[in-house]
Amino acid sequence: MSTNDLNKNINEESRKLEENPGDYLKTLEKGIEVIKAFTGHPNLTISGASKITGFSRPFTRRVLLTLEKLGYANSNEGRYSLSPKMLSLGYSYIASQNIWEIASPYLEEFSEKIQESSSLATLDNTEIVYVARVSVNKIMKDSLGVGTRLPAHASSVGRVLLAHLSEKKLDRYFQKAELHPYTEKTVTSEVKLREELKEIYEKGWALNSDQLEMGMISMAAPVTDKRGEVVAAVNCATHSGRCNVDKAIEEYLPLLIKTSKSISKKIDFEII
Repeated sequence: MSTNDLNKNINEESRKLEENPGDYLKTLEKGIEVIKAFTGHPNLTISGASKITGFSRPFTRRVLLTLEKLGYANSNEGRYSLSPKMLSLGYSYIASQNIWEIASPYLEEFSEKIQESSSLATLDNTEIVYVARVSVNKIMKDSLGVGTRLPAHASSVGRVLLAHLSEKKLDRYFQKAELHPYTEKTVTSEVKLREELKEIYEKGWALNSDQLEMGMISMAAPVTDKRGEVVAAVNCATHSGRCNVDKAIEEYLPLLIKTSKSISKKIDFEII
């Protein structure tokens, strides 16, 4: 379904709700408002959320307890915060827009030029999830495809996405992440990883070598929505037996950045 078709359906459903108000779920609307209350507020008490939304304390409490039970919120000494599982809703939104149709032509063109696999991925909790992929060469022990998850700290895509998180979201990531050493060179120090993320943010792209698998070289660049917010990242991967780091930077990087910018221009939806 195209974006135009999706908007038409939304408008039609809105018209039906106006004609049949009994179909409107007021409770769902109010629950969403409680979630939105956390914008700019990483932690809220029941009283704080109630004050922001204007809802009663008992209702606000029920919403927060429900979110906690479902794993979308955490609580600590009476203060609530949204959990990284909220990112799964953003992933569902990306998937609902059929991002494969948006990204695949650009990934295919990119992979054809460099003769290496390329992917588009987003961040979900402490992992990255492939939402589009063009496979050319099998470079890892297990084949990769749409839906494949990889650890964010050991992947170039993950590092690009982590580098663009706010400080508070990054802190929450490190609270949950297990920085497992996949090779002898995998960065497992939070201090060192934070330093590298700052460098990635400043450069605008990431390069990984021997982090997830010995001999694997991968590069990634961010994809933004129409607000300029980073919502995903494009990457390509190769092996040291076919390509060295210098060649990857000189030949692959310009095409990678061009691909990420092309996809960004085509994404006409936002992730909130």
